[in-house]
Amino acid sequence: MALFAALVFTVALLVTTAYFLMGGLPLLILQHDTPLDARFIRGFFHVYFVAAMAAAAGAAVSYALLGRPGFAVGAAGIGVAAAVLRRTVLPRMDRLREQMLANDLQAIRRFRRFHLALLGGNLAQLVLLVWSLTKLSV
Repeated sequence: MALFAALVFTVALLVTTAYFLMGGLPLLILQHDTPLDARFIRGFFHVYFVAAMAAAAGAAVSYALLGRPGFAVGAAGIGVAAAVLRRTVLPRMDRLREQMLANDLQAIRRFRRFHLALLGGNLAQLVLLVWSLTKLSV
């Protein structure tokens, strides 16, 4: 049963990461110049962080029950990273959105770069996940 759960949660983590990476890339065409754009992108990342935390927690527990501590620690690390990013990234996006209300062009550029950096981190996570699953023995 633990093997099945590990498989399900690992696939959920991969799908979540890939889905939000592919969904976030087209959002770069937005000008990021209105608070509505910023609010939508912030909501997008909020959903991603919650989904990543849930999938990572399930994967960590199932790998621990399976007796694979390395994978359990790796999955838990992803969950912790998502929780930390959620607590730091979303308030920063909110602050930038408030500055955008005042027509601060620097805030618009910072928000766009921030969005791009988050997608880069998401890509790095996906590459790490795929690499670890293909190179390390499950």
